[in-house]
Formats: sequence, C-alpha cells, structure tokens
Amino acid sequence: MSAINPASTHDSERQLAFPQAAGDLSLEAQAWIRHLAAQRRVSPLTVEAYTRDLTQFLSFLTEHLGERPGLAAFAELKPADLRAFMAMRRSHNIESRSLMRALAALRSFARHLEREGKGKAAAFVAVRSPKIARSLPKPIPAQAAMDMMDVGTRAGEAREPWILARDAAVIGLLYGAGLRISEALGIARKDAPIGKSDSVTVTGKGNKTRSVPVIRPVREAIEAYLKSCPYTLPPEKPLFVGAKGGPLSPRIIQLAVERMRGALGLPDTATPHALRHSFATHLLNGGGDLRAIQELLGHASLSTTQVYTAVDGTRLMEAWRNAHPRARS
Repeated sequence: MSAINPASTHDSERQLAFPQAAGDLSLEAQAWIRHLAAQRRVSPLTVEAYTRDLTQFLSFLTEHLGERPGLAAFAELKPADLRAFMAMRRSHNIESRSLMRALAALRSFARHLEREGKGKAAAFVAVRSPKIARSLPKPIPAQAAMDMMDVGTRAGEAREPWILARDAAVIGLLYGAGLRISEALGIARKDAPIGKSDSVTVTGKGNKTRSVPVIRPVREAIEAYLKSCPYTLPPEKPLFVGAKGGPLSPRIIQLAVERMRGALGLPDTATPHALRHSFATHLLNGGGDLRAIQELLGHASLSTTQVYTAVDGTRLMEAWRNAHPRARS
C-alpha cells in the first residue's frame, strides 16, 4: 500500500477503504487510521506500517474464515486465529521484530474498537509477543566513517558535484551529530547549522525535540552543499533537496552509503543508521559520559543507549554508581 497522507482528501479516502473487510469493520479501520494520524500524531511511517499490518491481517482473515470479516467476526476471534496469522507470516520469513510491530498494531485497533463500543477482541491480549534477540549494533570504524563524509571518496562517480556535496553533508550529520536519517532530512533551511550556529534542533521519535551540537567539519560540509546547490531553498522548506529540487528521499542516502561501503570494503551492516551507532560508540570509547550520549541520541531510557552503544555491564554499573544517590550507601 502506498504511503498515506492524512491531509489529503479523495485519494486518502480511497486508500483507506480496507476492501479486505466487511463494511462495518472497514469503516472502523478507516476511523482508527485517521485517529492515529490526526489525534495521536503518530509518525507517517508508523501510520503506513500499521495500515499495512492491518491490511495483511484482514486479507489473512478473509482466507482463514472463508469470507470478509465484519465487526462480529473480529470480536469472536480466538488466540488460535491470531497464532495462525503469525505462523503464516513466519512462513514468509518475517522476523520477530516485524511480527511484534504487527501485533502492536492489531492490539491498538482492538483497543479502538473497545473504546468505540464495537465489541472486545480479547484474543489480542491473550497472545504473547514474539521474543526478539537483542543483537548489538556493529559500528563502522572511525576512519571509514570519516571517509564516508569525504566528497573525494566518490570522486569517480558520474554525479553532479552539488549532489556529492549534499550526500556528504547528510552523512556528516549522521556520524558527526548522531542523527537519525529522518531527523537530518527533517531540518529546515532556516535551521541549518552554519556559520556561528554550532547546534541544530531536531525532531525525533514521539515528536520530541532536542538540541544537538554540530562540529565544525559538518558545518563546513553543509556550507559547501549550500554554495553549490542550484536551487533556491525557502526558509521553511527542507534543507536537503533531491535532484529535481523536491524533498530528499532517505533511499537516496541509503544508496549512496551502499556504493561507498562497496568502495571502502565495508560489510552490509554499514548502513546510514550504523553511522549513528558509530557516533555513540566512538564517543563512549573516547570517554564520553553515558548520560550525555543518551541525551544526544534522544533516547528515553539509559538501557536503550546501553544496547545501542554495545556498552558492557561494567561500564553501565560505573555510570550508575556515579549518578545514583543511593549507589554509595
């Protein structure tokens, strides 16, 4: 299913039709999606993922039950029905993390139905979430990360110089400031960290904002991009634009990183998000404070930062002893 723009009208209504369900259930599914997008302010990517998860589940139910499910059939679902869906998804090599997100989406929809007085779907509470193996991220070596920020690394590519400068600036924000790719591409032109501005305010998960320092080499990379960019960038519009002047797609940066990791002999784990891992890991290895790194990354909990930066238990306990008021009692 294509991405959803809650602000659109006719096209949006057609996209949200959920033809896999009977009329009453389809209408409630549409109302739930609109509620997520407009009232709960869930990110567009999450709305799209939840829409896809519910669509897949409704398609499964149509085949599983022999007819399109309505509200009554949905409320009568048993845990075995949900387990059958998850088993089907696993047979398609879907990982536990995606299954967990799908289950979260379905539980959210079930709660919506209950709030609206459309019945209860107890099956979604009874089924356990799949276990996820917590694998540690693999940071990119410091020199390789710096090479990826260097325009010269891609000098042999048949691409316009301003595009190479743009990609280098974005990658600089990922590694030099620890931003998520969505955060870097969400920066407006007026907020560009250039000149005397040595920090940038970004909007992360949950629409939470944070201020992140931007080191001089990254600021200079952004300035080089702005000098060479052939387009006039309005203050309120995105700082980084695509080849035709529209918003820059994250996929373009992913492809740029793929090309560079081939040139630098890096493994497939060297992704744009791995640059954020590397920012945190290299800071920590250099003696950075765990709490400060947590704030820079925009993590809600220290445990998330611990996994993110491959911190061992000894280092975490050291940070706890230094910070917790009862650690010395």
